[in-house]
Amino acid sequence: MDFTAQPKPATALCGVVSADGKIAYPPGVKEITDKITTDEMIKRLKMVVKTFMDMDQDSEDEKQQYLPLALHLASEFFLRNPNKDVRLLVACCLADIFRIYAPEAPYTSHDKLKDIFLFITRQLKGLEDTKSPQFNRYFYLLENLAWVKSYNICFELEDCNEIFIQLFRTLFSVINNSHNKKVQMHMLDLMSSIIMEGDGVTQELLDSILINLIPAHKNLNKQSFDLAKVLLKRTVQTIEACIANFFNQVLVLGRSSVSDLSEHVFDLIQELFAIDPHLLLSVMPQLEFKLKSNDGEERLAVVRLLAKLFGSKDSDLATQNRPLWQCFLGRFNDIHVPVRLESVKFASHCLMNHPDLAKDLTEYLKVRSHDPEEAIRHDVIVTIITAAKRDLALVNDQLLGFVRERTLDKRWRVRKEAMMGLAQLYKKYCLHGEAGKEAAEKVSWIKDKLLHIYYQNSIDDKLLVEKIFAQYLVPHNLETEERMKCLYYLYASLDPNAVKALNEMWKCQNMLRSHVRELLDLHKQPTSEANCSAMFGKLMTIAKNLPDPGKAQDFVKKFNQVLGDDEKLRSQLELLISPTCSCKQADVCVREIARKLANPKQPTNPFLEMVKFLLERIAPVHIDSEAISALVKLMNKSIEGTADDEEEGVSPDTAIRSGLELLKVLSFTHPTSFHSAETYESLLQCLRMEDDKVAEAAIQIFRNTGHKIETDLPQIRSTLIPILHQKAKRGTPHQAKQAVHCIHAIFTNKEVQLAQIFEPLSRSLNADVPEQLITPLVSLGHISMLAPDQFASPMKSVVANFIVKDLLMNDRVSF
Repeated sequence: MDFTAQPKPATALCGVVSADGKIAYPPGVKEITDKITTDEMIKRLKMVVKTFMDMDQDSEDEKQQYLPLALHLASEFFLRNPNKDVRLLVACCLADIFRIYAPEAPYTSHDKLKDIFLFITRQLKGLEDTKSPQFNRYFYLLENLAWVKSYNICFELEDCNEIFIQLFRTLFSVINNSHNKKVQMHMLDLMSSIIMEGDGVTQELLDSILINLIPAHKNLNKQSFDLAKVLLKRTVQTIEACIANFFNQVLVLGRSSVSDLSEHVFDLIQELFAIDPHLLLSVMPQLEFKLKSNDGEERLAVVRLLAKLFGSKDSDLATQNRPLWQCFLGRFNDIHVPVRLESVKFASHCLMNHPDLAKDLTEYLKVRSHDPEEAIRHDVIVTIITAAKRDLALVNDQLLGFVRERTLDKRWRVRKEAMMGLAQLYKKYCLHGEAGKEAAEKVSWIKDKLLHIYYQNSIDDKLLVEKIFAQYLVPHNLETEERMKCLYYLYASLDPNAVKALNEMWKCQNMLRSHVRELLDLHKQPTSEANCSAMFGKLMTIAKNLPDPGKAQDFVKKFNQVLGDDEKLRSQLELLISPTCSCKQADVCVREIARKLANPKQPTNPFLEMVKFLLERIAPVHIDSEAISALVKLMNKSIEGTADDEEEGVSPDTAIRSGLELLKVLSFTHPTSFHSAETYESLLQCLRMEDDKVAEAAIQIFRNTGHKIETDLPQIRSTLIPILHQKAKRGTPHQAKQAVHCIHAIFTNKEVQLAQIFEPLSRSLNADVPEQLITPLVSLGHISMLAPDQFASPMKSVVANFIVKDLLMNDRVSF
């Protein structure tokens, strides 16, 4: 039932009584005039409300009987009554009157109809308070108006728009979270019938809906936003043309004066797209036009908007509107830097929400990864890494390749971002294995690439590689066993150049530790000119190993002065660089020194940052006695065949050989950490293995670390000596050389030990078996070189009588 049909003229005017001058009231209701009290008026009006509520359209006699009353209720006396309860009851009566007399309203004056509907609209404000005793009557009023579509009568009024705008504004202002679904449903029915059954939506009426979508209003009243959202969805077929006209006026014709919401067009487009893309079918071509604007700032605004539309999770705009998508991609090459920057930032969200578009983005990101602007190259890296951290499957090998290239960028900020980004991916997918073996293999190259950067000349690059190694490749905060397992299999899987870089890193750190140790030794000596000169030279050397060596010199001098004044600080530093310092002690020392140098009043402290750089480089955060023991146990498991070698992607042979090479390198930098019976027992097992290189590495480790074996570990000594003798006599030439040097380095009775090798070897030389001569000759040569005073004369005899006479002077096949 509605009032869409044009109402026919009634026989009486509003407020005019019947011909006999009397108004008929329902039985039991006395006359309602201004002569009675408000309470009595309310009492009588309630009975009138009940009468009209019970009437239907078929009650022709009653309709004729109560027509004068219906006209009387629309008089100014009631419409302007100061009592809200009176007004509410009158509004309910009027709503029922429109229902009963539909489609012929009893009011023919357009002005009177306007006054009535504005009056009814004002009463609808009472819906706001759901706890009001009268709320049910307000709800009845709303329900009645929605069911009958009473406001459709207003279509015939010239200024109906004023009524509709007031109605829409009222309903949007009163809706709140205490309303149930029925309230929202009736509001929607009321408003949607006006939109869909009228001749069009004026701009002002459209504004009354759209204003609820802009962020400021949306945040103030979520319910009004939801109401506008559902209303737009319900009326999309009708209202789309009106929306298109609004955006055409503002975007294309530049007529911002058509609406107070003109400055919010991009916010509105974003919200409307999220509600229903069909609302913007005619608007999207207008955005393509705007993307080609000559104004860089205007293009930037459109790019920001489209980035949200294309990038939102449920958007299929890129596939539905390919011309707009291609036009948008063209902005990656825009002459305006902020536009290119915004385009690159968008790519991250797009890759995460629409991986199917990665192919389209790859070529554009490739060009931008070489952009002349540092900020854009930087953001290309951030874009790719952000997506890759969300899910590695979102980025292809090409995109990761762009990040790889930028690790050699000319700008430090870009290089740093690329290196740190790759390090984070390695830790997530290789170290933690968050996406399985396939993902780990996809980024397995990262560890090698990052370590290769250590070959760069920049001290900043070297320091960052060291930081990445300590935090991402082999995190120092892991428990010892886990940390060493990580190092063990990393070392086994590195390429040769990465291994060299890692060895060089430990060598540089060890050298810096030595410089600091020598500086502390100078502090213990009496002050003199020579001492000051030596100290200055040492400070300059240390500064060269820190970022920005020029500034670092001043900070290092300041730190040296603090060391001279603070004995406790010197003690902490001495403990930190002590060969016996454990990883846990090192962590405590670094924190203590930093705490002493910190200044609470100075949040940013460049001096403290520089000292931290120094401490991080010299602190033994990975290797101590416990760590070496854990490494040796891992190698033993590989030897026994009980390790996880295959699972970690390396063969047992590779694990053993690489493990020994690792220990050999660490024996140079951390020799004291090897000094334990358990460690040496395991190394003795390696000496007995058939693999020549394994045995050779084990001998070298003994040579570098075994200085206290003779005094502290006699059992190891008694087992080691025969093996070294045997290697010097019948091992490979390399093993022989190492065995001789090992004996010379770690035993006090080295002359006796070397003689026990020299004498039998010199007597057993046989020119008839040339292939067996190399090892003896190597051993004899190195023994003579290490102890010339003792073996010079016997060696002359070997040279004269055997090498010259039997080897050089006789014709024989070369060996």
